[in-house]
Amino acid sequence: MLLHEMVVLAEGKLEISFQSATSYRLRFHDLVEYAGGVRRVGGRRLPYEFRSVEQLRYDFERDVEAAGGRLA
Repeated sequence: MLLHEMVVLAEGKLEISFQSATSYRLRFHDLVEYAGGVRRVGGRRLPYEFRSVEQLRYDFERDVEAAGGRLA
């Protein structure tokens, strides 16, 4: 299954691409990016263990809010 979506918000651009647990990318402006086992918040890069789509979404949204962004 391949999903690709891009949304332009007042705060910035949200991009979502998902093909599998090892091939995904969630990016919000230049603040937060999750891609293929790596989580980047600001300039900080950390490993990220994919558990489920729901957990990925929750973690991503939490990091966007912590970085000062808004998805709504």
